[in-house]
Amino acid sequence: MKEIYLFQLNDGLKKFLSIFLIVLTIGVSLGIVFLFHSTSFDKEKTANRLIENSENVEEDFGINESKSKSTGELLMTTHNHIIGFSFIFFFAGGIFYFNSLIKGFWKMFLLIEPLISIVVSFGSMWAVRYFGAEFIYLTIISAILMYSSFYIMVGISIFDLLLKRRA
Repeated sequence: MKEIYLFQLNDGLKKFLSIFLIVLTIGVSLGIVFLFHSTSFDKEKTANRLIENSENVEEDFGINESKSKSTGELLMTTHNHIIGFSFIFFFAGGIFYFNSLIKGFWKMFLLIEPLISIVVSFGSMWAVRYFGAEFIYLTIISAILMYSSFYIMVGISIFDLLLKRRA
């Protein structure tokens, strides 16, 4: 059976998939902006948001955010992010699967790694909460791998969809 590649699709489907990936990337990037807004990418601030305390602060936009998440908030965050990120990587990976540039080990790595990192990232948040702040390094490393995989998959897919030409 002949493989189908992104650059071989008809122009309408290529435009649709490209726009979808761009919109998805905007959404993911806004999540990173929010993470920066709430933690400044500082490991102590991030760990403190996961370790329970009772102080509350009113943030921008009138949203009352606790300096740390309650167990219920951490459960909701974990639940929402695991489900949401699973769909993000299902769709991004489903498109990336048909790229013509990356094959073999690296293709499978980029498809599977972010799914593993979802579990590790959000599992390590619970480890920070209940076992110690040093687990924040696991959260940071897995998040970097997860987001890097996302941007690589999207970049390669968009290149294949918009810039690569049929031979």
